[in-house]
Amino acid sequence: MHAFVWGETYPGFMDALMPMACLPVQIAGRNRQWRKMLMDAIKADPAWNGGEYSTQPQQGLRTATDLLLLAGSAPVWEQKRFGTRDAADADLESYFKSRLAGLDANDLLYQVNASRNYNPSPQLEKITAPVMWINSSDDFINPPGLGIAEQEAKRLKNGKFLLIPENEQTRGHGTHTWAVFWKPYLQELLEKSGR
Repeated sequence: MHAFVWGETYPGFMDALMPMACLPVQIAGRNRQWRKMLMDAIKADPAWNGGEYSTQPQQGLRTATDLLLLAGSAPVWEQKRFGTRDAADADLESYFKSRLAGLDANDLLYQVNASRNYNPSPQLEKITAPVMWINSSDDFINPPGLGIAEQEAKRLKNGKFLLIPENEQTRGHGTHTWAVFWKPYLQELLEKSGR
């Protein structure tokens, strides 16, 4: 997301941009709804105490991690890894234990709501650097069925949009954290930009 913002705010500052797992439009629709549900769950927990909690609001954070897991996971990958009820349940408990231990409610609220004013769409034409924009087809947060990426990509003067097909290895929204899926495209971008 920052690649789009930097590209239009400082067009001559960078040699190339590689935004991944994002759309250059306002956070709206289901993307905003799951974020708002997460924030509302934390704030509805009496232990949150208007953000002045003495202990973490566990019930609100538990619901928040539920939503984070759903938004960030990939159905094919998860089915492959946890193909039985017991395996899925065991992984879920392990996920909650590890994830909840490091969460701070106010910090998570800030992280999820930090994109509330994000909307680089009105100024995409200002981007002059080569752009290699990559999303994955199993991304719950930026689903390809919206058609937004294809529409907005046409406005990039020197850009290319790629959609990584879903398979047993892709990780939904988290696919961008695995270089194996995009390394060749990065090499192509670096060559194009003279790096």
